[in-house]
Amino acid sequence: MIEIELQPWQQMTAHAEATYPNECCGAMLGSTDENGKTVTVALALDNASTGSQRARYELRPEDLLKADREARSRKLELIGIYHSHPDCDAYFSETDLKNSCPWYSFVVLSVQRGRFDHANCWLPDAEQTHAEKEELSWPKS
Repeated sequence: MIEIELQPWQQMTAHAEATYPNECCGAMLGSTDENGKTVTVALALDNASTGSQRARYELRPEDLLKADREARSRKLELIGIYHSHPDCDAYFSETDLKNSCPWYSFVVLSVQRGRFDHANCWLPDAEQTHAEKEELSWPKS
């Protein structure tokens, strides 16, 4: 179970809408306990894909390291990565799976015609051959 608090949720959806029709990407910081994961901070990151960003995102390793340092400086954990899918569903693609890390949660935001539509969260396996849906909770207001 992953729960995203109001402020980071608003930042994530605003980021996804602002980068439309391209994919956005970012890091989710927070904490983990016996009840699951709680995201308290969203960090927008640059989509470093050199090709079309409409159907692909890429994170620079140095940006991911910077996000990890930011988490530690706030006494938080790097919970996972979010990115958007412009004009398609919030699924975990083969490319997403191949570029994933099994210790992160991956939130995918579907943006339809420039507006947030729905989201799903995924947990890849250690071999990066399959991803299970993770229960996702966000503020509905």
